[in-house]
Amino acid sequence: MINVTVFNEFKHEKEVDAVKAIYPDGIHNALKRGLEDEAVSVKTVTLDDENCGITDELLENTDVFIWWGHMAHHLVPDEIAEKVKNAVLKGMGIIFLHSSHHSKPFKLLMGTSCNLTWREDGDRELVWVCNPSHPIAQGIGRFIHLEHEETYGEPFGIPEPDELVFIGNFEGGEVFRAGCCWRKEYGKVFYFQPGHETFPIFHNRQILKVIKNAIHWAKPGYRVSELECPHVKKPLED
Repeated sequence: MINVTVFNEFKHEKEVDAVKAIYPDGIHNALKRGLEDEAVSVKTVTLDDENCGITDELLENTDVFIWWGHMAHHLVPDEIAEKVKNAVLKGMGIIFLHSSHHSKPFKLLMGTSCNLTWREDGDRELVWVCNPSHPIAQGIGRFIHLEHEETYGEPFGIPEPDELVFIGNFEGGEVFRAGCCWRKEYGKVFYFQPGHETFPIFHNRQILKVIKNAIHWAKPGYRVSELECPHVKKPLED
């Protein structure tokens, strides 16, 4: 069993009627319903929970963390973001969705601005598979067609991905690195661009398939309890 935790701000769904109509009980619960199966168990936490619901015990028992954020990145305490970053470095997998490119944990892990260009015209997007042999792309076909999505465009201020799995192309002409993988010490990171709150992206079976594939890819192969920098007093050989 892979233990997954989904973090969602859970702000738009309570404040914007158009979002509430699509996700009446929150994006986190839509993801939980779409991802849980006999191999994946999902817990959810939100910004309104004490300390965002994110404790040392939760992180130690989470194999893969999924993060969705947009309007309230600044409300996540710095110490919580640091805990999440360190959990990844120690081996926990993490998936960042859509506007989580500006979340505190993602920016800590990337070490860059993570800026991009954007507009909200509801363009058609084709999410092209550019690495069909990658485990995250299995069962997807050549592309995913999204009738409407918020437009993201390059340049995207991130370190060069270790692996690029998807490229998004929008009807207005923009292109965007839509599915990026990194290894950060013992942990794996996947960023996936689709998921704007005013469109039913997380009801799309192919999008959920990508995220589920990413869960299996990002699950820990090895974890450590502490990040150490040991002082070795003797050489291996005289």
